Amino acid sequence: MILDEEVLAVVLAVTVVASVLGAALILRPEVVEPFTAIALLNEECKMGDYPRHAAEGSNLTLCIYVYNHMGKPVYYMVVYKLGSAETLPTNTTPSPQKPLASWRGVLGHGENATFLVEVPVRAPSPGAVNATLIFELWIYDTSTSSWSYTGRWAHLHVQLVSAQRA
Repeated sequence: MILDEEVLAVVLAVTVVASVLGAALILRPEVVEPFTAIALLNEECKMGDYPRHAAEGSNLTLCIYVYNHMGKPVYYMVVYKLGSAETLPTNTTPSPQKPLASWRGVLGHGENATFLVEVPVRAPSPGAVNATLIFELWIYDTSTSSWSYTGRWAHLHVQLVSAQRA
C-alpha cells in the first residue's frame, strides 16, 4: 500500500500545482485600455532644450522614446517625415508627407525603448523658412498583415537658417 500512498501524494501535488496555475492565468490583470506612446527627446535623451534652428541640408540628432501598454508584444515602426504645421498628422490620419526614414523594434507589454536618431532637415517646400520634423508611431497588425497607424506622433518645429548662421 505504500506505492498507492505515494501515487496519491503525486496526484494530489500535481492537482494543487495545476489549480494554482489555472487560477493565476484566470485572475491575471487584464489591460483595460491598451495604448502606445511616443515622445521626442533632445540629443541627450532628455525632455526640453530642443533645437529651435537648423541649417537647411544639415542633420539633427534627437532621441525617440516608445512605450507599449497593449497587453501583448508589439512590432513597432517610427516613421520620420518632414513637413509644415499644415501637414501634421491627426489622431486618425498620418501626415500626407513622404516618409524619409524609419526605425523598427519589438516591445513586450510594459516595455519601452529610447534610441538616438539622426534626421536630415530641409525646407518642406521651395522658399519655406520653417520645417516641422514629424515622427509617427505605427504597429504591425498581425490580423491584417499590415502596418497600422496608432494615432500617436511627436513633432518639432525648427526655423531654417543658412549654414553660416547655424
